[in-house]
Amino acid sequence: MSIIAEFSVKSDDLALNHALTEAPQMIVEIEQVVATMEDRLMPYFWVSGGDHEEFEDAFQNDDSVRNATVIDEVEDARLYRAEWTDNVETIIYAYVELGATLMQAIGKAEDWELRMRFDNHDSLSEFQDYCDANDISIELNRTQEQEQPMASAQYDLTPTQRETLVAALEAGYYETPRAVTMRELADQLGIAQQTLSNRFRAAYSNLVTSTLTISHPDESDE
Repeated sequence: MSIIAEFSVKSDDLALNHALTEAPQMIVEIEQVVATMEDRLMPYFWVSGGDHEEFEDAFQNDDSVRNATVIDEVEDARLYRAEWTDNVETIIYAYVELGATLMQAIGKAEDWELRMRFDNHDSLSEFQDYCDANDISIELNRTQEQEQPMASAQYDLTPTQRETLVAALEAGYYETPRAVTMRELADQLGIAQQTLSNRFRAAYSNLVTSTLTISHPDESDE
């Protein structure tokens, strides 16, 4: 069974440390990673949160990236494509040698937060051993076995939470005006209205934290 693991990595042990240090208000979020034939990684990443000109000035002097190109710009965020050159041995090893999947990566001045999927516990252990052997300061924050479909696991929803949200959507609860009240939806599901409210609260919390952050609060399985 595959394992989803969340890590924190000090920024100086990963790419863009210079740029993020010089422009500490900026946030980098990896959208996609492509491995080249030379075992290098070409990431697509969004940058937002502050002065893009300041970040790009620092970007030009950051030895960990080269050939950076702006691909798109939406409101205050820019999408870049670049080539990582230094301090990405951990990701290359996990991606190329272990076949791990980088599900999410968010970089800030202090550290990077990573969410990765490994085929099994042995692969996860091998990755941690590799980091220890190479003095890479990576901290394992959380693991979970992927016991549910990808759509649920990616957003950290329990099966019950997912079923509740889908039932609400199909019943027209999110329409304007609503086609069904919370009490009516609770009756359809055969649960108390308070139970339905608790499920919504937990599901919304997990959805927001899984899409905007990596660390998740402990929530009820209701």
